[in-house]
Amino acid sequence: MPDVAGRRRAVFVAITVAAIVLSVVPFVAHSATEPPGINRFLYALGQVESGGSYTARNPSSGAYGKYQILPSNWPAWAKLYVGSSSAPWTPLNQETVARGKVTALWNWLDTWPNVAHWWLTGSGDTNRTHWSSYSKYYVDKLMKIYGNVSDVTAAEDVMAAPPKPVVGKAVTPRTTTAATATRRIGEANVGIAYSGRWRDARYKGYAGDHVLYAATSGATATYPFYAKSVAWIGPVGPTRGTARIAIDGKVVATVDLRRSRFDPRATLFHRSWKHVANHTITITVVGSGRPVAIDEFVITR
Repeated sequence: MPDVAGRRRAVFVAITVAAIVLSVVPFVAHSATEPPGINRFLYALGQVESGGSYTARNPSSGAYGKYQILPSNWPAWAKLYVGSSSAPWTPLNQETVARGKVTALWNWLDTWPNVAHWWLTGSGDTNRTHWSSYSKYYVDKLMKIYGNVSDVTAAEDVMAAPPKPVVGKAVTPRTTTAATATRRIGEANVGIAYSGRWRDARYKGYAGDHVLYAATSGATATYPFYAKSVAWIGPVGPTRGTARIAIDGKVVATVDLRRSRFDPRATLFHRSWKHVANHTITITVVGSGRPVAIDEFVITR
């Protein structure tokens, strides 16, 4: 007669040993098959959140990097997708963590617009009619970029983190081209801190078809950046107002946006320096009743 009790003890021991082994081996989550369009989504997400900058930091929330991940989320996400809760915020780790997280979100929420909404709000509500007007604006802007970028361009961007060294071979550093040195920061970028009442306006001539504008004196838009030049792009025309520009807290110009003809995308202000450094630009609406709009900031490193 078979020794049933002995076999049960053997199975129990095997399961126990396996559980111990699994508990000490770091677990890195991954998906066998990635969602369709993930590179294009990551490209669009990075553009909307930071203009593609791995060193962008939101002065209000502390969100950091290309995908503006909150410091409170990084340890858990890094442990899950990189294998260490203390993993540094390198470009490669940012790409790995973001790719793992959006893959998990897509598997849960089914569509990229729903994933974009979660990234902004943390809400899994997939009923668009429940979303705020800003949420809809954010998602629509992101998905427009998603729809316009090619798979090749997107893949080149999200795979741009330096490769791991190969034993016995020299690693050639990735060169920086003029295209990657210039970043366009859209008006909905979370790195821009707004105060006062800013509203959305749509027009086909604007970048992404949208701008944010304010017509109340004292309304401000502040953007911290790391670059050697910055330009403010926005509309001018007969009904436009006046803005005061401060760089690093010092007023440097007052700009009158009134022109005889409407131009949706004029360079309203530009400032450059010899070297790349941290700076802050603040736009303050002067007077009232006439709109001052932000289409985008263009920074060059």
